[in-house]
Amino acid sequence: MGQRILVVDDAAFMRMMVKDILTKNGYEIVGEASDGFEAVSKYEELKPDLVTLDITMPEMDGISALKKIKEIDPQAKIIMCSAMGQQAMVIDAIQAGAKDFIVKPFQADRVIEAIKKALS
Repeated sequence: MGQRILVVDDAAFMRMMVKDILTKNGYEIVGEASDGFEAVSKYEELKPDLVTLDITMPEMDGISALKKIKEIDPQAKIIMCSAMGQQAMVIDAIQAGAKDFIVKPFQADRVIEAIKKALS
């Protein structure tokens, strides 16, 4: 069975791109969310094996959502997604417990490499 992944990004197009890359590589998308609040509640509800989490989102950003999910489940595996030029935020995310980060625009092989590394 493929590992279960929650995809979080405020842009539906970006969620679609990530889902497309992951499903083609045998991963199961168990849910998606468009902001940090939704990400935290979906995490509690779905208990995915991994979360891809956008850094910049309305309502609650990815760093805040990461910290909340880590409070709920210290073992949570989370990969941050960021646009270019967000290095400081990426460092914050790694310090807060993110396993890795991928940069937009996504390259399929880099996404899969990060996911495999985080899940191993």
